[in-house]
Amino acid sequence: METKQQIRDARTIPATPLQLGLVGRGIQLSRTPAMHTAEAERQGLVCRYDLIDTDGQADVRLAEILDQAETDGFAGLNITYPYKQDVIPLLDEISASSQRVEAVNTVVFRDGRRFGHNTDLWGFRESFRRGLPDVKRDIALLIGAGGAGGAVAHALSDLDVGCVLIADTRTDAAEALAVAIRSAGGQAEVVHDLAQAAARADGIVNATPMGMAKLPGTPLDMSCLKARHWVADIVYFPLETALLKAAAATGCRTLPGEGMAIFQAVRAFELFTGHTADPDQMRATFRSFGKG
Repeated sequence: METKQQIRDARTIPATPLQLGLVGRGIQLSRTPAMHTAEAERQGLVCRYDLIDTDGQADVRLAEILDQAETDGFAGLNITYPYKQDVIPLLDEISASSQRVEAVNTVVFRDGRRFGHNTDLWGFRESFRRGLPDVKRDIALLIGAGGAGGAVAHALSDLDVGCVLIADTRTDAAEALAVAIRSAGGQAEVVHDLAQAAARADGIVNATPMGMAKLPGTPLDMSCLKARHWVADIVYFPLETALLKAAAATGCRTLPGEGMAIFQAVRAFELFTGHTADPDQMRATFRSFGKG
């Protein structure tokens, strides 16, 4: 995690107007632009935040998007699915958290250089710390080993989860993430049978896009859920995914994707501007959209 001083050093306070953007696929319903623009306005900054949506563009080149943003004077970009790992070779320097997670969700342009950061790790960790502070965490089942899944896995390890069970249809990605967790001093293993893994676990985290409005469904059979489980989801549109709805009906404690979305934006705003964001104000903006 970057220190406060490192964040202040990441860039000087930008001249207004501040130009930012979000790069991803199928992002029209994202609440990130509103959180950043509202917080900028509250702090006396003028902010323009563009959605750079590649949905339906088979020939899109991420390198060209970054080149154009830099040429146009953007202060930075948020990066989301499916580019959090693809963006790394296009950057000049990445932070310690990005190296650890091997994914970048925040790019800062400064002095002709591109700096990559990962605010998802801190975002999930802070959300979990506040939302599920006292749950049993000997074993957690993590479904999804992509860019967001890597951040969640390291956050769970930081939160003293004894062992993270990692499931992904891409076995190589799951194996690589397990190795990374063990190399950082944590415990992790790859699992293939979700029912057996859920039976071992105290809690379950969905770090896949499954459950989004455009990708309805659940990442595992709901019969695997027991009242003793805590269940977290990183999807926030809808806020109550099918997984969380079923978990709540089963009697599980749940953690929606709202917290991770808010806290990753809090840290990203500070990286972009040098100003400390107010989490409560960003939460209010997020919730102004309703439950989705």
